[in-house]
Amino acid sequence: MSRERTLSIIKPDAVRAGNIGNIIARFEREGLAIAGARKCQLSQAEAEGFYAEHSARGFFGELVAFMTSGPVVVMVLEGDDAIVRNRTIMGATNPANAAEGTLRKLYAASVGENAVHGSDSPASAAREIAYFFRAIELS
Repeated sequence: MSRERTLSIIKPDAVRAGNIGNIIARFEREGLAIAGARKCQLSQAEAEGFYAEHSARGFFGELVAFMTSGPVVVMVLEGDDAIVRNRTIMGATNPANAAEGTLRKLYAASVGENAVHGSDSPASAAREIAYFFRAIELS
């Protein structure tokens, strides 16, 4: 196992529904520590920048509109194999296909409003963490 960090975002739908505490508690129960966290409201430019790799895809506008529709909680999770573990805890992107007990099965309404985001690779984790956090902000 390798100790690593990953970015997690609790998306506007889960924040609106009051699930911040439930989601954080789940990460901690699963052995992922929070190395940094903050609640913020993404501007259109910030959301477009973060999701720039999807800019040519048809869902980009909807994604940006959703991610700017309310506050989010951005976190850096740390632990053994944190990237894979976080993605397992989150479940499939489409909550209809997510395994029972995963965050998306429990808290997501649709593929577009799917409660949480998690980095999908070490390269993405490094880029995404740096997008939201300075090194000095992480424990």
